[in-house]
Amino acid sequence: MNRRSNRAIVVNQIGYPLHSTKQAVFTKDGTFHVVNESSGIVVFTGRTSSLNNDPASGHMVALGDFSEVNEIGRFYIQHEIENVTSAPFSIQPHPYTALHHGLLKAFYYFRCGQELTPELAGPWHHSACHLAEGFVYDNPEQRLDCSGGWHDAGDYGKYIVPGAKAVADLLLAYELYPSAFRRPVPIPETDGFLPDVLHECRWELDWMFKMQHPSGGVFHKLTTHQFPPLTTLPEHDLEPLIFSPISSTATGCFAAIMAKAARIYQPFDAKYAHKCIQASVLAWEWLMNNPGVLAFHNPPDIGTGDYSDQQDIDDRYWAACELYATTHNPVYQDALLTMSKEAFHKFGLCWSNIGGYGSIAYLLSDITQTDCELYDQLLSGLRNEADYMLWKSSTDGYGISLLKDEYIWGSNKVVMNNAMLLLIAYRFFEDKRYEAAALNHVHYLSGRNSLDLSYITGFGDHSVQHPHYRPSIADDTTDPVPGLVSGGPNAGLHDEISKKSLQGLPPAQCFIDHEDSYATNEVAIYWNSPALFVLSHWEQQK
Repeated sequence: MNRRSNRAIVVNQIGYPLHSTKQAVFTKDGTFHVVNESSGIVVFTGRTSSLNNDPASGHMVALGDFSEVNEIGRFYIQHEIENVTSAPFSIQPHPYTALHHGLLKAFYYFRCGQELTPELAGPWHHSACHLAEGFVYDNPEQRLDCSGGWHDAGDYGKYIVPGAKAVADLLLAYELYPSAFRRPVPIPETDGFLPDVLHECRWELDWMFKMQHPSGGVFHKLTTHQFPPLTTLPEHDLEPLIFSPISSTATGCFAAIMAKAARIYQPFDAKYAHKCIQASVLAWEWLMNNPGVLAFHNPPDIGTGDYSDQQDIDDRYWAACELYATTHNPVYQDALLTMSKEAFHKFGLCWSNIGGYGSIAYLLSDITQTDCELYDQLLSGLRNEADYMLWKSSTDGYGISLLKDEYIWGSNKVVMNNAMLLLIAYRFFEDKRYEAAALNHVHYLSGRNSLDLSYITGFGDHSVQHPHYRPSIADDTTDPVPGLVSGGPNAGLHDEISKKSLQGLPPAQCFIDHEDSYATNEVAIYWNSPALFVLSHWEQQK
């Protein structure tokens, strides 16, 4: 455990865009100086706001604005009180290039079924893993190829629903910000033709094809019976792999992401795009033939993550919206119009409430092809959601859209999902407040938080060092795999080390950088993916 004494000034430890609003958060008010790190010259002197109570963190906090500093370089902030300084940070036109690259490269490190070579993976290389065929639950005689895809999180399971969310974020980032992905990662498939982000998504999509039953239904997940010990390297995890039963949520998400992929890959590989849409339509037909919710629950002898969900209307709605956006077939519009009248959240971006991707797909469609009434309802709903995020951000001492009771398992995913929604709203309404609020969420993730901690491994002056991530725990490399987003504060204290160490702390401080803390410090593909989307906005070449 390493709960060190935090600095009294917290900043985005990566940096600030050149002509953006630039603020630091102080736990001591007064006069402060912005100092050029290399020359020691004070480039700006300002005074903080008065201190105010921030209930989520339990701190009295003040803001110090240094937006007038539009000088490229490396800086730190010094309080008038001697020896009180911040982490160093950059001011650049594109300060997040390396971070954006690292967040995307992380998906290569999550790859299953492929050797990660020293040339591409550096000290975090390892042998190919999980190459054996898996067996279908309740039919152990049926064995199927199941190699490929991404490990979901700190374990080695592979799951359709969160995998679809992760791919959706990456494809949407490419769709809206293609210029952010001009730089090769590189990865084994780098060819100078297909952008590497699409190569990386294809690694997951190709595994997803293997999860579709000939009926069109999709197996919910592929895991061993139980999680392996933390000290297990991926290639040493040799327990039998099991295709868990089909679920309607997995099938709906599969139909949706394959339809979206068909649109995105069409200009590059028409044959592959056709394969995607065929798989999507087959999954949709299964959904039509199985109108009831086929919810997934772990069989009694399986103890891995279940991603269970008691409703599938959001998954089906997403599928219909993506299929309509790709095919313009009125059958899918009729279906989504019917479903849109049901009561479910139309802007959820979480695996358990994923309908927001459907609404976004519909809003991004050719407006001449959409139903005017539904389009206007969704546009109004998007503005209302974004305005609610603004209000929540205005009540938080660190400028993020989490209320005191929203520091849950994977709270950093919620932070980045909210920032995604703000940027989608900015695209439609061009309200600079939405963009500025989204940037505050980036600042929080990168160190401007009550723990003075960058929640992204390998990035920042003080970043997460001990994530709940088996490859980094089991290898002989001191530094963790870089570019992984940690789950973040979780007031639920769901693991033993959290219960032992964090009792009584305010919600925003319920985090421990310890490998045993799966409830606060695990990593996951669908925590990286919204962060990559958000950073793509500032990495695009304007």
